Order: sequence, then structure tokens, then C-alpha cells
Amino acid sequence: MATTGALSTTAVQVAEHDHHDHELNFWRKYVFAEDHKTIAKQYLITGILWAIIGISFSVIFRLQLGFPAMKMEFLRPLIGGWVDESGKLSADFYLALVTMHGTIMVFFVLTAGLSGTFSNFLIPLQVGARDMASGFLNMLSYWFFFMASLVMFVSLFLETGPAAGGWVVYPPLSALPQAHDGSKMGMTLWLTSMALFIVSQLLGGINYITTVINLRTRGMSFSKLPLTIWAFFLTAVLGLISFPVLLSAALLLIFDRSFGTSFYLSDIYIGGEALPNVGGSPILFQHLFWFLGHPEVYIVMLPALGITSEIIATNSRKPIFGYRAMIASMMGIAFLAFIVWAHHMFVTGMNPFLGSVFMFLTLIIAVPSAVKAFNYITTLWRGNIRFTPAMLFSIGLVSFFISGGVTGLILGNSALDIQLHDTYFVVAHFHLVMGASSAFGLLAGVYHWFPKMFGRMMNDKLGYVHFWMTFIGIYCVFFPMHYIGIAGFPRRYYAFTSYDFTKNIFQDMNAFISIAAILTFSAQFLFLFNFVYSLFKGRRASQNPWKSNTLEWTTPVVPGHGNWPGEIPAVYRWPYDYSKPGANDDFIPQNVPYSQTPESNLPHENELISLEKAIEAQNFNDQFKQPH
Repeated sequence: MATTGALSTTAVQVAEHDHHDHELNFWRKYVFAEDHKTIAKQYLITGILWAIIGISFSVIFRLQLGFPAMKMEFLRPLIGGWVDESGKLSADFYLALVTMHGTIMVFFVLTAGLSGTFSNFLIPLQVGARDMASGFLNMLSYWFFFMASLVMFVSLFLETGPAAGGWVVYPPLSALPQAHDGSKMGMTLWLTSMALFIVSQLLGGINYITTVINLRTRGMSFSKLPLTIWAFFLTAVLGLISFPVLLSAALLLIFDRSFGTSFYLSDIYIGGEALPNVGGSPILFQHLFWFLGHPEVYIVMLPALGITSEIIATNSRKPIFGYRAMIASMMGIAFLAFIVWAHHMFVTGMNPFLGSVFMFLTLIIAVPSAVKAFNYITTLWRGNIRFTPAMLFSIGLVSFFISGGVTGLILGNSALDIQLHDTYFVVAHFHLVMGASSAFGLLAGVYHWFPKMFGRMMNDKLGYVHFWMTFIGIYCVFFPMHYIGIAGFPRRYYAFTSYDFTKNIFQDMNAFISIAAILTFSAQFLFLFNFVYSLFKGRRASQNPWKSNTLEWTTPVVPGHGNWPGEIPAVYRWPYDYSKPGANDDFIPQNVPYSQTPESNLPHENELISLEKAIEAQNFNDQFKQPH
């Protein structure tokens, strides 16, 4: 009788919830929404818009590098006075483009666009929760990100230009507004935007961690979590610990710029005049920045790797190889990410012994990364592979992760890094291992979960063309950069033709890289067309088009606010029961009890049948397990 009463209460709550959902006006349902799925879509669309802007900037400065004699009057309607009277791109604006490209892609696209989208969308659906722990804080997290985006976007239209000090904004250049135009109001808006962005990430991270720990459905132990959730959870932990350090670095920089302090400044002369600042150290900023900067690599990589784990297992029709090893490797990466930051600082004059410690730790982090790569390859081995667009992008991620990771071993050696520091070898390395890999994780996730987000399928043929053009294009862009980097080509230089010895060495290679970059950028408009067209005209999706095991596919095709119209399913098994010997189908969803699959149960799984009633009764009246 108690159970019957609880079920009737659940039915009433569901009805009340659905009625409340229909009462929401347009602004509360689509703009100031508290539904985690709507917020995920907001992050995704904002991230796509920023990606168009960020990659456009890279195309402009690649034109300058590839064709330094080119007249760029055709850009005047877009960037106005930043094209000078002779038709050449301004050197100051070139540095601003490099700065804004890095900032936009690292923070606004690969952090907010990737983690913000899929952590929001998948965590409640895959752990079996109605929503995030706090819908209001979740809404605030997006709107802080939107405000950060707005401030950064406004800075692009300043007369003095946006911030121009590299995306790492090292002082003293960034701390002295009088240094040059790129250190004036544009830098102030950059710092303001980053402060708002960090608040957004902290609010989101608190929500993600709380939801995973407290709101899992009945039977969903940590050992049954999909690897996507493990990745999002550890990413949130990384962000929660490291982002406040960047916030402190930005605040101290604001104090130096505006209030006369000397945290980063000492013995500075401008135009022959000595400034009053004494006692500060620009190296302090580097320590604070890179304490976030290196975990940031894994804040963008871990969600992509989690997405890849899910997609590769689903489309190989095999259990993921080494589930516990994958979790342990992510934990190892998360821990080591905090103690290797100074490998970015080998050339700052640090004690060689300290440099050797950071070198040793940097090389160690290759071990858990290699475990992940090995496990992906082993999962693919002899699998019944379905080459969906999402699967191709996931395999492409593994390729970039391996090839970019190998060059990371080279740069992790301090003796080699000192020679290659600030060359295009470094640019090639981090664009492959961080930029391209994470972007492929984002694209794979969109192709895979588009049916659950929007109830329609994307066009596979366009997806295949998009993949091959992007995959080949990225290698054509970044593979040659390793060679010109070894030859000594420096990063962030406006024109390599300033020196006689560089004119003939780098011209052809840079032209090739620039053409490849333009073609790769053009391929992204195929994705954009596919995305927008499929929103309205795509083939309608079935409930579980990929025959996947995780809980999100047990919801309606397009779930409403609350995700499940009735009781949330209980979980009995891990998420990777694919192609199990003896099973009637090649997949067994997590919510199918072992008592219903006696033909495929292993001996220890038969012993778990006796626990099913306990799982069904677990936390039955918990407020978080019922509609709210």
C-alpha cells in the first residue's frame, strides 16, 4: 500500500509539473530558462557563433602570414581603419587578432561551448535526474557567460582596438595602459570579460558536481556511471580548483593597471621615464596564469575524451575496453594537471633543478594519456564498427590526440623546449592535442546527440564530407608547422619577410598552410548548413536511433522539462553491455534488470538478481528522484 501511495503521488507531481511547464511564457521557457536542456542549447549556439568569429580571425592573420605582400582592401568594410592607407593589415591589429583568436577558442568555444553544452545536457539525463541541482544557478551560469561574451564582443569595436598582448596577456605589457593601444580599454574589457566568464564556470561546476554526487537515480552507483559523466565530473573539479587562481591573477592585474599597485611591475621605463612601481614580478603572473592554464588543457580535453568513449563503444558495438583503467587514467590526468604548470616557464630563468622536477612530472602525464589512447584502439579492434559522422570525428580525435601527444613528449623535455619555445612547433603541438582534438569531440557530440536535443537527424552524407575536409585540412595546416618551427619560425610575428634569411625559407610553406586553413574553415559552413537545415527539415528521429544503453535514450524523443514523464528508471547494470554473448540484441540498456536477461548473464550477474528489489526501493521517496 505504501508503494501504491508513493506511485499515485508521483503521478500527481508529474501532472502538476507538466501543467507548470505549459504555463511558462516564451522568455521563461527559451531565454531565462532553468531547464538544463535549454541551457545546453544556449551554450551550444553561443559557442558556434563564437567559433565562427574566432576561426575568422585566424583566417585573416593566416592571410597576412601566407601572403605578406597582399593588399587587403577587401577587408576594409569589415575591419575599417585596421587596414592602413597602403592596403596592408595593421601590425597592431595583427597582434589583437592573435590575442582574440586564442581567447575566444580556448575559453568561449572549447570550454563554454563544449563543457557547458554537454555537461548541462547529459549529466541529468545520464545519471537519472529531473534537472540540475539548482536550475536558477544553472541559468545564472549561462547568463554570466553571455555577459562575458557581450563585453568581449564590444571590445572588438573600440577605436583603440581589443586586447593585444597574446591570449596569455603577460605583464608588463598588459599591466601598462600607456604601453600601446592594445593595452588600453580593450585590455580592461578583456579582464572584465574573463572575470564574468570565471564566475559562470564556477557556478556551472558547483552544479555539475552536486548533481552527480546527490541526484543519481536508484542503483546508479559510481561504478555504473558512463565515462562521459566521469569526464564531466572531473572537469568540474578541475575548474572549481583552478579558475579562482586565474580570477586572482586578473584582479591583481586590474589593481596594477588602475590603482597604482605593483604586484607584477618593477623597474619599468617608458620613453626614458622611470615609473614609480617597485617590488613586483611579472613571473608571478605566469605562475598564477599557468596554474589555470595547464588544467585548462584538460578542462577542454576531458569532456571531449568522455564523449569519445561513449561514441566509440556505441558504434563499435563492444564494451569499452578497460572501464576502470579509463576512470583511473582520467583521475591521474586530473591530479597531474595541477603540478606540471611550470613546464610553460622553462625559459623564465627558473632553477634548473626545479625545471627538471616539472619535466619529470610532465613526462609522467603521458602515461594516463597513453592508457586512454590504447583503450580506444583496443575497443575499436575487431569491433562491428558503424562509421557514423560522430564515430568518424571520434576516431579523428584519437588520431590528433596521439600525434599531438607525441610532440608533447618532445616539448616536455626542458632542453628541447628551450630551443623550440615560442616557435611554430609549439603552435602545432597545442593546436593538435588541444584545439583540434577538443573541437572534434564537440562536433562528434553534436552529431551523436542532435537527435536527443532536437528530435531530428543530421544529414550523414554532409557529415562525411565535413569530416574528411576538416580532418585532412587540419593535418595540412598543423603538420607543416612542426617543420617550420624546428627551422626556427617564431610565433606572433607580423611579417617573417623582415629578415633576409627567412624570406625564402618560410614563404611557400606559409602560403600552403594559409590555403589549407581557408579550405578547412570553408568546410565548417557545411556543418553550419547541416545543423540549421536539420533543425527544421531533418528526418525525424526515433527514440533510440543509435541503439545505445545509457539512460537518456529511455526518455521521450524530445524530453520535456523533468526528462521522464513518469517514474525515473532504476539502473541495474553498467552502460557498456554491447554484443553480449547469448543476448537477444546487441545492446542491453542500463535499466533492464538481470532477471530479464538470464540467457546472457555471467555467474556473478545472476547473484545480483536478489538485489533488484532493494534497488527498486532505494530512495523511493527522495525528493530529488521525483518530479519537482
